[in-house]
Amino acid sequence: MIRPLACFALAFALAGCGDNPPPPAANASASANTAAPSAPIGDTIRVRLETDAGPILLELDHRHAPVTTENFIAYVDQHRFDNTVFYRSSHTPHDEAHGFIQGGIRHNYRLLLPPIPLEPTSRTGLRHLDGTISMARTTPDSAMGDFVISIGAQPGMDAGPNAPGDHLGYATFGRVVEGMDVVRRIHAMATDPRAGSGSMRGEMLSPPVRILSARRAS
Repeated sequence: MIRPLACFALAFALAGCGDNPPPPAANASASANTAAPSAPIGDTIRVRLETDAGPILLELDHRHAPVTTENFIAYVDQHRFDNTVFYRSSHTPHDEAHGFIQGGIRHNYRLLLPPIPLEPTSRTGLRHLDGTISMARTTPDSAMGDFVISIGAQPGMDAGPNAPGDHLGYATFGRVVEGMDVVRRIHAMATDPRAGSGSMRGEMLSPPVRILSARRAS
């Protein structure tokens, strides 16, 4: 059954209402580093995340979301995701089994690459389904090194005329092909009810789950 679309407010402190969790927040500053993959990318590319909770294998869609995929691979190739964390677990109201987890570089300015143009789902044709990976952002063209993985479909994160805020949603660019059990395990972990602010209040994992490494996978 399709759940109602979320009611989102896009700002530096993101807030949500309705029946879906509030959207993922991104860092808001850029560095002078260059976001470029170190080797060519085909139509798809796989990335293996090794975490404290187990491995997650991603397949990224370079054909339909080239800018977003190349940005993520630049972080992978430069080892910028190594020793970062999954730090947030957001649950859909009235449906605790669904929502998303958020991870990445968070506020580490040493790891930031420049923000990238938004590739909305209205342009790529991709959708936020179970196991989808997409980039966190605040304003359009602000995504850098933080990402979310959906648990259950999240249509409120897709672009469209009925989407709240700027109507552009979030840039999805791939999916989990192995390790959704790990994603669900992280999603079910304890959070600190006093940690976080705004839409992230009570959603901060305690403790966070460490991302040991992120590498291209054959």
